[in-house]
Amino acid sequence: MLIANRGEIAVRVIRTCREMGIRAIAVYSEVDRDALHVRLADEAYALGGQTSEESYLNVSAILAAIDASSAEAVHPGYGFLSENADFARRIVEMGVTFIGPPPEAIEQMGDKISARRAAERVGVASVPGSPLVQQAADVAAFAAEHSYPVAVKAAYGGGGRGLKVVNAASEIDSALESARREALAYFGRDELYLERYLPRPRHVEVQVLADSHGNCVYLGTRDCSAQRRHQKLIEEAPAPDIAPAIAAAMGEAAVTVAEGCGYTNAGTVEFLYQEEQFWYLEMNTRLQVEHPATEMICGLDLVEQQIRVAAGEPLSFAQSDVELRGHAIEVRINAEDPAGGHFLPSPGRIAKLVVPDGFGTRFDTGYEAGDEISPLYDNLVGKLICWGTDRPAAIRRTLRALGEMEVEGVATTIPADEAILSHPDFASVTHTTRWVTDELDLSGLMPMQVAEELALTGDTSTMHHTIDVEVNAKRYKVKLWMPEGTASASAAAAGQRPARRPRRTSGGGGASAGRGDGEVRTPMQGTVVKVLVAVGDTVATGDPVVVLEAMKMENNLLAACNGTVREVRVAAGDLVGGGDLVVLIEAA
Repeated sequence: MLIANRGEIAVRVIRTCREMGIRAIAVYSEVDRDALHVRLADEAYALGGQTSEESYLNVSAILAAIDASSAEAVHPGYGFLSENADFARRIVEMGVTFIGPPPEAIEQMGDKISARRAAERVGVASVPGSPLVQQAADVAAFAAEHSYPVAVKAAYGGGGRGLKVVNAASEIDSALESARREALAYFGRDELYLERYLPRPRHVEVQVLADSHGNCVYLGTRDCSAQRRHQKLIEEAPAPDIAPAIAAAMGEAAVTVAEGCGYTNAGTVEFLYQEEQFWYLEMNTRLQVEHPATEMICGLDLVEQQIRVAAGEPLSFAQSDVELRGHAIEVRINAEDPAGGHFLPSPGRIAKLVVPDGFGTRFDTGYEAGDEISPLYDNLVGKLICWGTDRPAAIRRTLRALGEMEVEGVATTIPADEAILSHPDFASVTHTTRWVTDELDLSGLMPMQVAEELALTGDTSTMHHTIDVEVNAKRYKVKLWMPEGTASASAAAAGQRPARRPRRTSGGGGASAGRGDGEVRTPMQGTVVKVLVAVGDTVATGDPVVVLEAMKMENNLLAACNGTVREVRVAAGDLVGGGDLVVLIEAA
């Protein structure tokens, strides 16, 4: 089997292949030549290039690798070409088994608009939506009918990529442009459509599994409401605080949708849930990032099930045989700096990686210590999955495991994950998809001034410190991490006061590293996708000046002072490194 993907999902599939006695074949870009999935595979083939477009989205290169390796099957993982019907069809035409649904089902459900129609045909209600968006006037007309906010979404995407929320007419043009760029970069297609954006929903999904013999089952629910920038941070199974009858109705609706499009293999039907009502959102015709949470409560290897179904075997169990035990929580550990709630991408080399262990504890990753997290791809370091006899036990176990985990060399989302799991709103299941962004106070999570003062002690034997932080009248113990080799750590070792870290301000769906003296510098390596100012322009604090893409996400670099633009040192398409000066503003 050839795995047409990279990172932790490629590693995940390779391990199941090994257990089943299947020869695992990896593919890799030049950036991933020495990656973990390449090291674990039985053999590997170079795709060439560095970016996704040059490698993992390069259909011709992957088909050539399939031919050269004499692969009998292909697993697409998730992201990249996993929901590309043309890719699946080309594989089938080669006489090779595609580990996924039929191309026709991908085509119907991969196009979110036709998928909505398919759900409605079988009686499953959808969130109000639109046909493909052609121009700004389409968004304005939809908002006039359904009111703001409006969600602009990639028609051939998922996972929050290519999704922008429009809160007012003034945001329409920039949202369309940004959503198209992200969708094209991540999925290879830039078509968009619109949906009504519900005010306080939860994101609940149902795992389905169907064979080619007419059997289709659902494996419980998952809740994925803890999100930022429409990217999931924490998922759990089953979805808590939903009446059994409603959960069963969701499961039956998911099976109805799957059967209605002739679906086989593993897939996920997503719903928005609010006030004991649910609406169909979309179907992901692939394995989900959060599938291990379901595996932990149902005792099934979903990748193994995918392979057996693709090989023509019938499911070995019926719906009545599905038994869900306990509760599981999956935490995505991303290479992002959550300081101040900005979640800036943090690519770099992993200097140290200590993985938690213990009963009911699992960690899926595509990296080991010494590996590089490239800004060219997704920033997922790994996924921590913990099982407990009930939800409180699963939360406690996850917090214990997060406390054991150490990642040095890159900033990670672990402090934010701990803040979420420790919060009473999460415990009481009153959080929604907008809770992390709109209500959770992360401003004191990793106070840089505290880390700098700690650095002055000169103690570099351990760069981990625990402090008490008060958030919403509640006190939490928060672990601060400062990697050795940073400016602060180096200054501490020398007994000197470290240079002040650039202040970060947020706005416009992104964040920046700006300084009071008017220098706007890049907080990470990336590609300039748009310059928003010219020499002579007047700007105010918080105005976006440059749009930077890093790790397939767009970030606005913002002015940190009022003033006049004196220099613009970059243009669209330029590659920049972390700390590069891009715009110079003369402060008013």
